[in-house]
Amino acid sequence: MALEEYKRKRDFKQTPEPPPKVGKGTQRRFVVQKHRATRLHYDFRLEMDGVLKSWAIPKGPSLDPADKRLAMQVEDHPVSYFDFEGTIPTGNYGAGTVMVWDMGTWEPQGNAAEMLKKGDLKFRLDGQKLKGEFALIHMKARRPGSKGTEWLLIKHRDAYVQPGYDIDKYDYSVLTKRSMNEIAGDAGSAQWKSSRAATARGGSSKNDWLADSIAKADAKKAKSASGKKTRKPAASAESETASPATLPNGAKRAPAKTSTKVSSSQAVKKKLAPAKAAAKR
Repeated sequence: MALEEYKRKRDFKQTPEPPPKVGKGTQRRFVVQKHRATRLHYDFRLEMDGVLKSWAIPKGPSLDPADKRLAMQVEDHPVSYFDFEGTIPTGNYGAGTVMVWDMGTWEPQGNAAEMLKKGDLKFRLDGQKLKGEFALIHMKARRPGSKGTEWLLIKHRDAYVQPGYDIDKYDYSVLTKRSMNEIAGDAGSAQWKSSRAATARGGSSKNDWLADSIAKADAKKAKSASGKKTRKPAASAESETASPATLPNGAKRAPAKTSTKVSSSQAVKKKLAPAKAAAKR
Protein backbone atom coordinates (compact mmCIF):
# COMPACT_ATOMS: atom_id res chain seq x y z
CA MET A 1 0.00 0.00 0.00
CA ALA A 2 1.38 3.42 -1.01
CA LEU A 3 0.48 5.07 2.32
CA GLU A 4 1.27 2.18 4.67
CA GLU A 5 4.23 3.97 6.30
CA TYR A 6 2.16 7.14 6.72
CA LYS A 7 -0.57 5.11 8.44
CA ARG A 8 1.87 3.20 10.65
CA LYS A 9 3.34 6.37 12.16
CA ARG A 10 0.04 7.97 13.18
CA ASP A 11 -2.86 7.48 15.57
CA PHE A 12 -5.80 9.05 13.75
CA LYS A 13 -7.86 9.11 16.95
CA GLN A 14 -5.39 11.65 18.31
CA THR A 15 -4.10 13.66 15.33
CA PRO A 16 -6.19 15.97 13.10
CA GLU A 17 -4.17 14.89 10.05
CA PRO A 18 -6.14 13.34 7.17
CA PRO A 19 -6.49 9.54 6.89
CA PRO A 20 -4.39 7.50 4.41
CA LYS A 21 -6.45 7.55 1.23
CA VAL A 22 -4.92 7.33 -2.24
CA GLY A 23 -6.29 9.96 -4.60
CA LYS A 24 -7.81 9.15 -7.98
CA GLY A 25 -7.06 12.41 -9.78
CA THR A 26 -4.20 13.10 -12.15
CA GLN A 27 -3.48 16.65 -11.04
CA ARG A 28 0.07 17.88 -10.65
CA ARG A 29 -0.03 20.13 -7.62
CA PHE A 30 2.77 20.93 -5.21
CA VAL A 31 2.81 22.31 -1.69
CA VAL A 32 5.52 23.45 0.72
CA GLN A 33 4.55 23.26 4.38
CA LYS A 34 6.66 25.01 6.98
CA HIS A 35 6.75 22.65 9.94
CA ARG A 36 7.94 23.59 13.42
CA ALA A 37 8.35 20.14 14.97
CA THR A 38 11.37 18.93 16.98
CA ARG A 39 13.38 20.92 14.44
CA LEU A 40 12.10 23.57 12.06
CA HIS A 41 12.02 22.38 8.44
CA TYR A 42 10.02 22.67 5.24
CA ASP A 43 8.07 19.73 3.78
CA PHE A 44 8.21 19.79 -0.02
CA ARG A 45 5.47 17.69 -1.65
CA LEU A 46 4.71 16.82 -5.28
CA GLU A 47 1.40 15.24 -6.25
CA MET A 48 2.15 12.08 -8.20
CA ASP A 49 0.34 8.74 -8.71
CA GLY A 50 -2.46 9.63 -6.27
CA VAL A 51 -0.16 10.59 -3.36
CA LEU A 52 2.12 13.44 -2.31
CA LYS A 53 5.77 12.44 -2.78
CA SER A 54 7.51 14.17 0.09
CA TRP A 55 10.92 15.52 1.13
CA ALA A 56 11.88 17.32 4.34
CA ILE A 57 14.19 20.29 3.66
CA PRO A 58 15.89 21.63 6.84
CA LYS A 59 16.77 25.07 5.40
CA GLY A 60 13.83 25.28 3.03
CA PRO A 61 13.79 25.78 -0.75
CA SER A 62 15.69 28.65 -2.38
CA LEU A 63 15.54 30.68 -5.58
CA ASP A 64 19.34 31.03 -5.54
CA PRO A 65 21.11 28.38 -7.70
CA ALA A 66 24.11 28.62 -5.36
CA ASP A 67 22.01 27.06 -2.59
CA LYS A 68 22.01 23.26 -2.85
CA ARG A 69 19.43 22.33 -0.25
CA LEU A 70 19.54 18.96 1.49
CA ALA A 71 16.16 17.23 1.05
CA MET A 72 15.46 14.05 3.03
CA GLN A 73 12.85 11.86 1.36
CA VAL A 74 10.10 10.81 3.78
CA GLU A 75 6.95 8.70 3.52
CA ASP A 76 4.29 9.51 0.93
CA HIS A 77 1.36 11.59 2.20
CA PRO A 78 -2.31 11.53 1.08
CA VAL A 79 -3.35 14.25 -1.37
CA SER A 80 -5.82 15.53 1.24
CA TYR A 81 -2.75 16.70 3.18
CA PHE A 82 -2.27 19.32 0.48
CA ASP A 83 -3.90 22.19 2.40
CA PHE A 84 -3.36 21.04 5.98
CA GLU A 85 -2.52 24.02 8.21
CA GLY A 86 -2.70 24.05 12.00
CA THR A 87 -1.11 22.08 14.82
CA ILE A 88 -0.42 18.39 15.36
CA PRO A 89 -0.99 17.64 19.06
CA THR A 90 1.84 16.74 21.40
CA GLY A 91 2.57 13.05 21.75
CA ASN A 92 1.91 12.43 18.06
CA TYR A 93 4.38 11.93 15.23
CA GLY A 94 5.52 15.33 13.91
CA ALA A 95 3.85 17.27 16.73
CA GLY A 96 4.02 21.03 16.18
CA THR A 97 2.80 23.90 14.00
CA VAL A 98 2.24 23.51 10.26
CA MET A 99 1.91 26.39 7.76
CA VAL A 100 1.03 26.19 4.06
CA TRP A 101 4.08 28.20 3.01
CA ASP A 102 3.56 27.85 -0.74
CA MET A 103 1.36 25.99 -3.20
CA GLY A 104 0.76 25.77 -6.91
CA THR A 105 1.26 23.38 -9.83
CA TRP A 106 4.33 21.57 -11.16
CA GLU A 107 5.30 20.18 -14.54
CA PRO A 108 7.91 17.42 -15.01
CA GLN A 109 10.59 18.00 -17.65
CA GLY A 110 10.24 14.45 -18.97
CA ASN A 111 8.78 11.20 -17.63
CA ALA A 112 8.28 11.85 -13.91
CA ALA A 113 8.26 8.18 -12.81
CA GLU A 114 11.44 7.36 -14.73
CA MET A 115 13.28 10.49 -13.54
CA LEU A 116 12.29 9.76 -9.95
CA LYS A 117 13.55 6.19 -10.26
CA LYS A 118 16.87 7.37 -11.71
CA GLY A 119 17.24 9.97 -8.97
CA ASP A 120 17.25 12.99 -11.29
CA LEU A 121 13.82 14.62 -11.19
CA LYS A 122 13.61 17.85 -13.18
CA PHE A 123 10.47 19.97 -13.03
CA ARG A 124 9.01 23.43 -13.26
CA LEU A 125 7.08 25.09 -10.43
CA ASP A 126 4.35 27.69 -10.73
CA GLY A 127 3.60 28.69 -7.17
CA GLN A 128 2.95 31.91 -5.31
CA LYS A 129 6.51 32.07 -3.95
CA LEU A 130 8.46 29.45 -5.92
CA LYS A 131 8.61 29.68 -9.70
CA GLY A 132 10.81 28.35 -12.46
CA GLU A 133 12.88 25.23 -13.02
CA PHE A 134 14.24 23.00 -10.27
CA ALA A 135 15.83 19.58 -9.89
CA LEU A 136 15.78 16.96 -7.15
CA ILE A 137 19.03 14.98 -7.33
CA HIS A 138 19.49 11.74 -5.39
CA MET A 139 22.85 11.69 -3.63
CA LYS A 140 24.73 8.51 -4.54
CA ALA A 141 27.43 8.72 -1.88
CA ARG A 142 25.97 7.45 1.37
CA ARG A 143 27.29 8.30 4.80
CA PRO A 144 27.70 5.56 7.44
CA GLY A 145 24.27 4.71 8.80
CA SER A 146 22.50 6.50 5.95
CA LYS A 147 19.19 5.11 4.69
CA GLY A 148 19.81 6.43 1.20
CA THR A 149 17.11 9.08 1.49
CA GLU A 150 19.35 12.11 0.90
CA TRP A 151 18.53 14.30 -2.10
CA LEU A 152 19.46 17.84 -3.14
CA LEU A 153 16.93 20.46 -4.25
CA ILE A 154 18.62 22.84 -6.72
CA LYS A 155 17.23 25.91 -8.50
CA HIS A 156 18.11 26.09 -12.21
CA ARG A 157 19.14 29.41 -13.73
CA ASP A 158 16.20 31.20 -15.32
CA ALA A 159 14.22 34.43 -15.11
CA TYR A 160 13.09 33.64 -11.53
CA VAL A 161 16.55 33.43 -9.93
CA GLN A 162 17.04 35.55 -6.79
CA PRO A 163 20.69 35.68 -5.62
CA GLY A 164 20.99 35.75 -1.83
CA TYR A 165 17.43 34.49 -1.38
CA ASP A 166 16.28 34.91 2.24
CA ILE A 167 13.42 32.52 3.07
CA ASP A 168 12.79 34.18 6.45
CA LYS A 169 11.38 37.23 4.69
CA TYR A 170 8.44 35.12 3.55
CA ASP A 171 7.09 33.87 6.87
CA TYR A 172 3.42 33.88 6.00
CA SER A 173 0.80 31.37 4.90
CA VAL A 174 -0.40 31.60 1.30
CA LEU A 175 -3.78 30.37 2.58
CA THR A 176 -4.39 32.65 5.56
CA LYS A 177 -1.52 35.21 5.47
CA ARG A 178 -0.68 34.28 9.07
CA SER A 179 2.82 33.82 10.49
CA MET A 180 3.93 30.67 12.31
CA ASN A 181 3.46 32.38 15.68
CA GLU A 182 -0.03 33.51 14.74
CA ILE A 183 -0.99 29.99 13.67
CA ALA A 184 0.44 28.51 16.87
CA GLY A 185 -1.30 31.08 19.06
CA ASP A 186 -4.67 30.79 17.33
CA ALA A 187 -6.93 28.43 19.26
CA GLY A 188 -8.75 27.65 16.01
CA SER A 189 -5.50 26.38 14.50
CA ALA A 190 -5.25 23.67 17.13
CA GLN A 191 -7.68 21.65 15.06
CA TRP A 192 -7.85 20.64 11.41
CA LYS A 193 -7.53 23.81 9.33
CA SER A 194 -7.66 23.96 5.55
CA SER A 195 -8.98 26.04 2.68
CA ARG A 196 -12.21 24.05 2.97
CA ALA A 197 -14.70 24.74 5.74
CA ALA A 198 -13.68 22.77 8.82
CA THR A 199 -16.13 20.72 10.85
CA ALA A 200 -16.60 21.86 14.45
CA ARG A 201 -15.02 19.51 16.96
CA GLY A 202 -17.27 20.21 19.90
CA GLY A 203 -14.86 22.61 21.57
CA SER A 204 -12.17 20.00 22.19
CA SER A 205 -9.21 21.45 24.07
CA LYS A 206 -6.72 18.61 23.61
CA ASN A 207 -4.33 20.97 21.77
CA ASP A 208 -4.68 23.99 24.07
CA TRP A 209 -1.26 23.22 25.56
CA LEU A 210 0.48 25.09 22.74
CA ALA A 211 -1.66 28.23 22.87
CA ASP A 212 -1.48 28.27 26.69
CA SER A 213 2.32 27.93 26.67
CA ILE A 214 2.72 30.78 24.20
CA ALA A 215 0.29 32.98 26.16
CA LYS A 216 2.21 32.35 29.41
CA ALA A 217 5.53 33.10 27.75
CA ASP A 218 4.18 36.34 26.27
CA ALA A 219 2.79 37.40 29.65
CA LYS A 220 6.12 36.70 31.32
CA LYS A 221 7.99 38.74 28.71
CA ALA A 222 5.52 41.63 29.07
CA LYS A 223 5.88 41.63 32.86
CA SER A 224 9.66 41.60 32.61
CA ALA A 225 9.65 44.47 30.11
CA SER A 226 7.29 46.49 32.32
CA GLY A 227 9.53 45.96 35.35
CA LYS A 228 12.57 47.22 33.45
CA LYS A 229 10.75 50.39 32.40
CA THR A 230 9.56 51.34 35.93
CA ARG A 231 12.68 50.31 37.82
CA LYS A 232 14.82 53.34 38.83
CA PRO A 233 18.61 53.17 39.09
CA ALA A 234 19.88 52.79 42.63
CA ALA A 235 20.72 56.12 44.30
CA SER A 236 22.27 56.92 47.67
CA ALA A 237 20.22 58.48 50.39
CA GLU A 238 22.58 61.45 50.37
CA SER A 239 21.91 62.19 46.68
CA GLU A 240 18.14 62.11 47.18
CA THR A 241 18.11 64.30 50.35
CA ALA A 242 21.11 66.51 49.70
CA SER A 243 20.65 70.25 50.11
CA PRO A 244 20.72 72.34 46.97
CA ALA A 245 24.21 73.46 45.94
CA THR A 246 23.11 77.13 45.65
CA LEU A 247 21.52 79.28 48.34
CA PRO A 248 18.48 81.48 47.59
CA ASN A 249 20.72 84.64 47.40
CA GLY A 250 22.85 83.03 44.71
CA ALA A 251 25.81 82.20 46.95
CA LYS A 252 27.24 78.71 46.71
CA ARG A 253 26.85 76.44 49.68
CA ALA A 254 30.07 74.90 50.97
CA PRO A 255 30.14 71.14 50.67
CA ALA A 256 29.14 69.29 53.80
CA LYS A 257 32.03 67.96 55.85
CA THR A 258 31.96 64.76 57.78
CA SER A 259 33.84 64.66 61.05
CA THR A 260 34.78 62.01 63.56
CA LYS A 261 35.28 64.53 66.42
CA VAL A 262 33.18 64.14 69.58
CA SER A 263 30.70 67.00 70.13
CA SER A 264 31.32 69.52 72.99
CA SER A 265 28.40 68.23 75.04
CA GLN A 266 29.72 64.70 74.80
CA ALA A 267 33.19 65.91 75.90
CA VAL A 268 31.77 67.68 78.99
CA LYS A 269 29.79 64.63 80.01
CA LYS A 270 32.93 62.52 79.68
CA LYS A 271 34.94 64.86 81.94
CA LEU A 272 32.23 64.99 84.63
CA ALA A 273 31.70 61.27 84.73
CA PRO A 274 34.56 60.53 87.24
CA ALA A 275 33.34 63.27 89.63
CA LYS A 276 29.79 61.98 89.59
CA ALA A 277 31.02 58.50 90.28
CA ALA A 278 33.09 59.68 93.29
CA ALA A 279 30.15 61.60 94.72
CA LYS A 280 28.03 58.46 94.75
CA ARG A 281 30.57 56.55 96.87
